Amino acid sequence: MNVCRSPKTVPEFEQYYQLRWQILRQPWEQPLGSERDNLEQQSIHRMVIDENENVLAVGRLEKSSQFAGQIRFMAVNTNTQGQGLGQQIIAALEHQAQKLGITEVTLNAREDAVGFYQKLGYSLQGFSHLLFGEIKHFVMSKALAHDNNHQLPVSTALQNVWHETIPLSKAMNIKVSYFDGKELIAHCDGDFNKNLHNTMFAGSIYTLATLSGWGWVYLQLQQQQLKGDIVLAKADIKYHAPIAGIGYAKVVAESVSGDFTRLTRGKNARINLTVHLYSGENIAATFTGSYAVIAPKL
Repeated sequence: MNVCRSPKTVPEFEQYYQLRWQILRQPWEQPLGSERDNLEQQSIHRMVIDENENVLAVGRLEKSSQFAGQIRFMAVNTNTQGQGLGQQIIAALEHQAQKLGITEVTLNAREDAVGFYQKLGYSLQGFSHLLFGEIKHFVMSKALAHDNNHQLPVSTALQNVWHETIPLSKAMNIKVSYFDGKELIAHCDGDFNKNLHNTMFAGSIYTLATLSGWGWVYLQLQQQQLKGDIVLAKADIKYHAPIAGIGYAKVVAESVSGDFTRLTRGKNARINLTVHLYSGENIAATFTGSYAVIAPKL
């Protein structure tokens, strides 16, 4: 049975890049390695593998701005073309794009693939470029709506609280791109938050992490119809690697501990959680925070 997921190990990535090269570069006598660029570490990768762990199809998503993304390096093994694997890769990449707040996806389609992308909802925008002096490429685009599981009203309410009470959050343009009750993803304006090394400023990483953790607690209070003032009581952050491109923060329910029901008894609650900051699919920073929720006075 075929599975669509991201490559996880070095051998899987080698297979992933090998298929890229065989389909997109080798027929035009391009050297091994020409199938890669300097955006690999900050991109989202998907592949379809069979039950023997053979890579059958690949594709990549990169964020070109806070709300825009581009799909590139789409390739399907010649022996498995026509089986819907390319469509499966596109669907997986679009799903990730939605969760990361991307509202428009573009791609450069080879002339013989324009019809394929049109069937998937992409609109032809015009000629793009000529690759290797002979392969015509055309710009195509598609607007994306929010993911169906995204709880938009409460997420918008959280953004409004941030922007109305914390001026820095508005300047950073921090947004909630996905919240389904079990996972929260937040992102910010990459250009505004870059340092002199052209990577994400450490202070912006810390702010995004702190507010994502605070936001998780806020959203849980809303869902459970509880009230309380949220205060960051203790925090620690570890920076593992620079965040190039557009970073984002993620909180998952499995990383959270604490008892909200104490608030129903007029007692304060303490919520501990972990926020991971990502560059592409790689964890670039880990924030651990302890938030005190002060119960309303009876």
